[in-house]
Amino acid sequence: MRRFFIVVILMSVLIVPVHAQELHAPTVPKRVEKFMPDDQENFAQGFWKVLREALLSIRPDLKEAASVCLSIAVVVMSISLLRTFPGTSERTVNLAGSIGISLALLRSANSLVNLAASTVAEISEYGKLLLPVMTAAMAGQGGVSSSAALYAGTALFDALLTSVVKNFLTPMVYLFLILAVASSAIGEEMLKKIRDFMKWAMTWTLKTILYIYTGYISITGVVSGTTDAAALKAAKVTISSVVPVVGGILSDASEAILVGAGAVKNTAGIYGMFAIIAIWIEPFLQIGAHYLLLKATGAACAIFANKENMELIQDFSSAMGLLLAMTGTICLMLLISLVCYLRGVG
Repeated sequence: MRRFFIVVILMSVLIVPVHAQELHAPTVPKRVEKFMPDDQENFAQGFWKVLREALLSIRPDLKEAASVCLSIAVVVMSISLLRTFPGTSERTVNLAGSIGISLALLRSANSLVNLAASTVAEISEYGKLLLPVMTAAMAGQGGVSSSAALYAGTALFDALLTSVVKNFLTPMVYLFLILAVASSAIGEEMLKKIRDFMKWAMTWTLKTILYIYTGYISITGVVSGTTDAAALKAAKVTISSVVPVVGGILSDASEAILVGAGAVKNTAGIYGMFAIIAIWIEPFLQIGAHYLLLKATGAACAIFANKENMELIQDFSSAMGLLLAMTGTICLMLLISLVCYLRGVG
């Protein structure tokens, strides 16, 4: 009996009290340290600081994107002049236009595809370090079963999405662009049908993962609460408009972020939210700048370009939209999960 009491006393001395506030999120990669706000008490102010720094950092990318779009405009105008020469066949015009547009776009498209894939992987790797911290914080305040369910679901969908992006979506984007160039140059209807099917398959894959994820979050009951109706409506409209392909689905889950962001008190959670946003926002803006400028270039070139060349420009902008969807999906998934943790930690 005496030995039993001695063991109990020793255990009570060695036990270290754990509290959610004492847990710290892993530090961000060095490249995004400059984006992290000094004052993390106010989520709105911190977010605008991250956004401002990211916008300032992408100015060289804006110049590059504008230069690429100017090259496309020159190619389209040159091809339209070529069409006026007597004896020039439409097939020759299509081939010359497709080669010129693809040469102007393929280099930047390749770098943006690699950027999107590396961003998804980087966010996922940070999430793998952050989620155990938040799970421990939530379990330490009594939410053992909820934290376990939330961690299991988030880790599963995070791993699934990362694997799908790396092994399926990234190669499919390259193949989609190759088919787009080929169908524009040759004008073969079968190539166009295969191209459209591949675009549908990529879109369907992302939407299906998100539908299942949001369904899981809803079934487990971790997303609940109320927030300002006007702010919620504005957020849903913004997300739906800004993120192509899957914006409508992500906007349905935006209430979780708005509800939780106003009540975050956990230090690790606040830092983690800003870290995820900081890792994601610069690549997203870089890809978004190319996407928007390509859309504008396509609209401007519609006066001169023929149908095949116009479709090629639109296909490249569609590829950029898919890249935005990939990066936006992984970011919003982790933010929603993190806010659910914060609601449990308090």
